Amino acid sequence: MSLFDHKVSELHSLLHKKEISVSDLVDESFKRINAVDDKVQAFLTLNEENARDYAKQLDEALGNSDALGLLFGMPIGVKDNIVTKGLRTTAASKILENFDPIYDATAVQKLQKAQTVTVGKLNMDEFAMGSSNENSGFMVTKNPWDLDHVPGGSSGGSAAAVAAGEVFFSLGSDTGGSIRQPAAFCGVVGLKPTYGRVSRFGLIAFASSLDQIGPLTRTVEDNAYLLQAISGVDPMDSTSANVDVPNYVSALKGDVKGLKIAVPKEYLGEGVNEEVRQSVLDSLKVLEGLGATWEEVSLPHSKYALATYYLLSSSEASANLARFDGVRYGYRTDNAENLIEMYKQTRSEGFGDEVKRRIMLGTFALSSGYYDAYYKKAQKVRTLIKKDFEDVFEKYDVIIGPTTPTPAFKIGENMDDPLTMYANDILTIPVNLAGVPGISVPCGFSNGLPLGLQIIGKHFDESTIYRVADAFEKATDHHKQKPQL
Repeated sequence: MSLFDHKVSELHSLLHKKEISVSDLVDESFKRINAVDDKVQAFLTLNEENARDYAKQLDEALGNSDALGLLFGMPIGVKDNIVTKGLRTTAASKILENFDPIYDATAVQKLQKAQTVTVGKLNMDEFAMGSSNENSGFMVTKNPWDLDHVPGGSSGGSAAAVAAGEVFFSLGSDTGGSIRQPAAFCGVVGLKPTYGRVSRFGLIAFASSLDQIGPLTRTVEDNAYLLQAISGVDPMDSTSANVDVPNYVSALKGDVKGLKIAVPKEYLGEGVNEEVRQSVLDSLKVLEGLGATWEEVSLPHSKYALATYYLLSSSEASANLARFDGVRYGYRTDNAENLIEMYKQTRSEGFGDEVKRRIMLGTFALSSGYYDAYYKKAQKVRTLIKKDFEDVFEKYDVIIGPTTPTPAFKIGENMDDPLTMYANDILTIPVNLAGVPGISVPCGFSNGLPLGLQIIGKHFDESTIYRVADAFEKATDHHKQKPQL
């Protein structure tokens, strides 16, 4: 039995008893990476020497066992758009190919305080723009369940590394579903926290009003531990919320009696695969059996979410990515004869097609004469989408539906069809527009590929989401199945 078959709480107990060491855990992680990552291709940069040295330091601290936190010594992977001091951070873009940050993101600092071991940086869609990991500037990550299929995106490397057993858990970022969608495709647990719950300081920005760092893990319990460690207000991020961080693990009681569930009819309608729809209905029966009740509701403005999201996120991307100009850091072209030419050539050569597509769309939406018709109108619709959620949450505790409309698709299948690729996030995007939390947990399989159940909660009520997800997980065994690499 691999050490990675244990839950974090079980490993914590083994460390306390000195039956294993941190070096054992780190060895196991790199052993697995060496065995399977040539197939999965989840990691862009490994941190092996530093990780092993740090593991030895932590082993010396094992003598003072009372000081050990629950995440002490656990190997973790970090998405490559979250900056790590002295460890290459590229956002999977050639424009940042040789960027070594001089500081750590706040979420990384919090993990260091918890004494986790950073194993390496994980592949992603370039600047988090994509739903398949095929937009990486370096390589395509594969789905561990079937190497011909995508792992989802943009946090595809983060989800694939956990599913493949290379790390216990990872950090991802979610702008329109980029944690939950790959979690569903790879059969792991992925949470997008409430906007402001986790500091964005040190997260390379795609769309600042939508981006949120969150955890990907194999179990709901592990997810709760990780969110506990990275949450909280941060003076370095004015959008982080000064609200209390509850004890998430205490919510994991496996009890949902009396809980009221809303199921939006829009989330089970046209475009949703029949097996996906059935897996959600089966999951609702499980929760009914545990004492919860559910009713069909409507989120009438959901149909506008996709267009609203791509206008707003692309507009923010246009502004955020203006800083990558070849002047201060990152890639600079060798072919320019003057300053304007340097800007043009650097960005043309450094950015991939999807990034250029979104910068152009965003610049257009923000331009004089079009701002009111597109950007301003999209902001108004965003308010209506948020109001839809608020209205439902007046009567119900959580909203449940599928995470994705289909299982993972084949690599290359949708690359020439941006609109189909964009539609892949249609069930996750409204959560980001409203700023509410959402989690994806494994709920079934279709032709050997995992399916995800999405549980959405009220602002800053991750505890209730965890309570429902934990009860469902304990009543099923979907999460116990593993890909055979």
